[in-house]
Amino acid sequence: MPEIMSRAELVADLADSLHDVAEIFAGEDGADFGRHLDVAALDMARVRPRTLLGSVTLVAEQCIYAAPPDIAAFKSSLWGMARAPRPWEKEWTGPLPDAQLVIAGDVRELHLSPAPTSHQIGSLGAIYRFYYFAAYRVAEDAAHTTVTKEDRGLLLLRAQAEAMRELAMRNTTKPVAMRDGISGGARNGTPTYLFQALMAEFESRIR
Repeated sequence: MPEIMSRAELVADLADSLHDVAEIFAGEDGADFGRHLDVAALDMARVRPRTLLGSVTLVAEQCIYAAPPDIAAFKSSLWGMARAPRPWEKEWTGPLPDAQLVIAGDVRELHLSPAPTSHQIGSLGAIYRFYYFAAYRVAEDAAHTTVTKEDRGLLLLRAQAEAMRELAMRNTTKPVAMRDGISGGARNGTPTYLFQALMAEFESRIR
């Protein structure tokens, strides 16, 4: 069912899988569990790279452009790759710009250096297409959650590990009981041990 990937369903299942530990996380409307899921989604980009195609419209001598809101890292440029003249040819437009992703808070920008020239834009076109690695998202609407249903258990497993990491940071040493996000089996131990065990299982499942 598609709704199983909604934020509310994932929060509910994460809370249930944490068993009695869930009572420690008292954030309003499941805010703590939502934070764990968001961290897990960020790490999914590392283990399940997601490549998308982006584009910007170039302006001569302009080096800064708005990047896609879901960009995690720049991958490669397609602009001028197919038919760029060689340096020894009279049609050569000069060195093509290198792209660098710059992130400042919620603002994501592509910095092109050197800035594209009017000659390059006239020869190669004004649409700069590129591949980029996209971040994953856990959305309120299941249709906008970008983690696949097949990776649902993996996402919950990573979120459980994040919950244990937070407990370990609080210096909690009391043994806890929980169920994992894939098999539903019981687990026991301190938060630090569980964090390490869950991360080891997470890494083993992506190979």
